[in-house]
Amino acid sequence: MSLRVPQVRYEPCDELAALCKAGGDPLRLNVLRALANDSFGVLELAQIFAIGQSGMSHHLKVLAQAGLVATRREGNAIFYRRALAQGELLGGTLHAALLDEVDELELPAEVRQRIAAVHAQRAAASRDFFARATEKLQAQQDLIAGLPQYRDSVLALLDALGFEPGATALEVGPGDGGFLPELARRFSRVTALDNSPAMLELARARCDEEHLGNVELKLADALNDEPASADCVVLNMVLHHFADPAEALGRLARLVKDGGSLLVTELCSHDQGWARETCGDLWLGFDQDDLAQWAENAGLVTGESLYIGLKNGFQIQVRHFAKPDYTRPTGLITHHR
Repeated sequence: MSLRVPQVRYEPCDELAALCKAGGDPLRLNVLRALANDSFGVLELAQIFAIGQSGMSHHLKVLAQAGLVATRREGNAIFYRRALAQGELLGGTLHAALLDEVDELELPAEVRQRIAAVHAQRAAASRDFFARATEKLQAQQDLIAGLPQYRDSVLALLDALGFEPGATALEVGPGDGGFLPELARRFSRVTALDNSPAMLELARARCDEEHLGNVELKLADALNDEPASADCVVLNMVLHHFADPAEALGRLARLVKDGGSLLVTELCSHDQGWARETCGDLWLGFDQDDLAQWAENAGLVTGESLYIGLKNGFQIQVRHFAKPDYTRPTGLITHHR
């Protein structure tokens, strides 16, 4: 006697059921809230929510099966981030509504403290690297993308913006100061911030060598020390060293004057994990859409972008984000001639 095996049929409502199941647990809702502007590995999330790794892995699997989280490989590590709602697909409206409601939640104080602790651990790892590897840093970074490989593209974008005479610039993380002479020739006053004394000394030597009298070097944390705003804020290969790049971009956007610009040069997403150990990178590049979304969340408008393919397989993105000047009736950017 043979038994007939029942066929499992796909039903559209299965997707809605998975979405409802994933959103039916307070811990999973708080995980989605924590991933609003950041991405974390499973061990970091286990630390943040004070549960075992296996338990957190289970919750992440449920969220992933419902399409609420996506994964990204960073070298040998897997990081989780929120997946964008696809409004045209089944469940897309419910997905978007769920995230909107989640964003109204206030994470428990202890969870916020543990998130801060994870960010502090990331930042400490970055600082330790730069303290150890200052002399070798330029050669190490040149293995991926040195300034000569993207300087002309950044300058082309910078010159196309046509800043007014008297405009000011701020470079965050100037490294050895290689880009400061270019900024000094184009702006009346330039400020360079770095939280590494050793790196700042390299930049100071470059300024002395080039006789850059309109450049001021400051040992400071651009995210916490509230430096003066500028018409143009420049980040060349810096964002991937921040513990929370989305939050960093938001804070740095506040340093841009109304009508000004934020110029970001970064690697596109890649999977070369050796860059962590060799160059001290916390993040292996960024998706173009992520940078645009973070900038939009910070009140900036995405401008022109340039992309540079390198022989070693890496790709560089040079991005312009403009800060509208709402004090003028048109709300247009005001630094153009």
